[in-house]
Amino acid sequence: RKALQPTSKAKLFCKTHAKALRRVVLGLLVVAYLCYFIAACWLNFQRALALVVMTAVVVFFICWSFFKKYCGAKVLILLSPVRKCFRKSWPWLKWMLWVAILGGLIAWLALDTSRNPEQLISLAGFCFLVLFLFACSKHHGAVSWRAVFWGLGLQFLFGLFVLRTTPGMQAFQWLGDQIQFFLGYTTAGSSFVFGNTLIEEVFAFQTLPIVVFFSCVMSILYYLGVMQWLIIKISWLLQVSMGTTPTETLSVAGNIFVGQTEAPLLIRPYLADMTRSEIHAVMTGGFATIAGSVMGAYISFGIDAASLIAASVMAAPCALAMSKLVYPEVEESEFKGKSSIRLSRGEEQNILEAASNGAAASVGLVANIAANLIAFLAVLEFINAALRWFGEMVDIEGLSFQVICSYVLMPVAFLMGADWADSPVVAELLGIKIFLNEFVAYQQLATYKKNRLAGLEEWDGSRKQWISERAESIATFALCGFANLSSIGIMLGGLASMVPQRKGDLASVVLRALLTGICVSMLNACLAG
Repeated sequence: RKALQPTSKAKLFCKTHAKALRRVVLGLLVVAYLCYFIAACWLNFQRALALVVMTAVVVFFICWSFFKKYCGAKVLILLSPVRKCFRKSWPWLKWMLWVAILGGLIAWLALDTSRNPEQLISLAGFCFLVLFLFACSKHHGAVSWRAVFWGLGLQFLFGLFVLRTTPGMQAFQWLGDQIQFFLGYTTAGSSFVFGNTLIEEVFAFQTLPIVVFFSCVMSILYYLGVMQWLIIKISWLLQVSMGTTPTETLSVAGNIFVGQTEAPLLIRPYLADMTRSEIHAVMTGGFATIAGSVMGAYISFGIDAASLIAASVMAAPCALAMSKLVYPEVEESEFKGKSSIRLSRGEEQNILEAASNGAAASVGLVANIAANLIAFLAVLEFINAALRWFGEMVDIEGLSFQVICSYVLMPVAFLMGADWADSPVVAELLGIKIFLNEFVAYQQLATYKKNRLAGLEEWDGSRKQWISERAESIATFALCGFANLSSIGIMLGGLASMVPQRKGDLASVVLRALLTGICVSMLNACLAG
């Protein structure tokens, strides 16, 4: 007992002064980081530029949270007269603002497309797809035009920043390069397990370990609360601007980073009480985006990382907007007045368990990808063989699933902005994506890109060996989504296991959600064009 007395006293002291000790440790860490930061900037500021940007972002959000906590209420009281005046003027101010935005947009498009007339085709495609989805709307008179216009506006502004401004292009190019560099670390683990020969020559050992690594990293970020923080910030922006409920908005925002069955887990406790329109929005978000783990695999194929990231982020507001166009809200949502909802941080006890669980969870995904690739490529080869046989009966040579898709979907590819010569190839990729899956389609797109970079002839007889960079970019955006026929089963299975009592509602909206998800990816491609 005497021997344990000093330990007991130390424990009691730590418990009594826990707050002060935490502040001291935190202060020491801040001082240590500050010294490191100054040293890095002093030695080579250009090299430390990324560190400066990251530090500035973190400091801004910390200062903002402190400002909201200690000064937020006082500032709101001070600004209350301005808010009252603004509310009175809003009815006529709103129309002035809309007219100014519309006039500015028309003027900008007129000036911009006068130099590149082919962009007008993409604009026509964009308008056609929106009108088509409105024609497919469940309740035409109940459409929330605020959600539709704000969603498309946010998509347009983000696309403009990423694709047409120098800072946006540089920032996303840098981000894409960093992700490619980061994914390169997978080689250390996969080469140890499989050996260098296999990871250099065999697709399964080259690409699928990236999914394991990415899943592990995502699990760690979830444990630390980084992903939840990012999702909440994005969903707040969408919710405030579009007027959507927090549950559907959180799920769609989560789809930027995770898959179609993982994102609904963020709002699992609320799924049972959601309206059919909200469930439709959740499904559309899943169909219109791709998971971060498979994005890593596509980047490893050679697909442009910046375009993939931009496409996934742009799809979120567009998916929410189009879901409200196709299936407007006609019920009373239980979550309409709520400003926010709680997000769980997982059940892991420490960071090592989170990493292990993330890697273990990816095994099913890796097996699913491998099995689907084997099955779909085999089925595609069988369908092509059958079509060739039927074609030869009537003297039609070379009939295949890709050829049929290239003819049927060629007008859609052309409306998205691909050149007429490239449209059959883009249409073929679209057909593979919709009827098989996007993994196979991206693999085919990567082959076309490699052929172009290798300097092969554009035509090999009557077959195109590569497509233009513009068509490649448009195809990258158009294929970025899980909207394919096989995903219906995955979506229904995942959501039905969470809310078995809503199976009927899930089945009634899934086909509309699939169609909306397909069109969202095409709208993204039109905007890129």
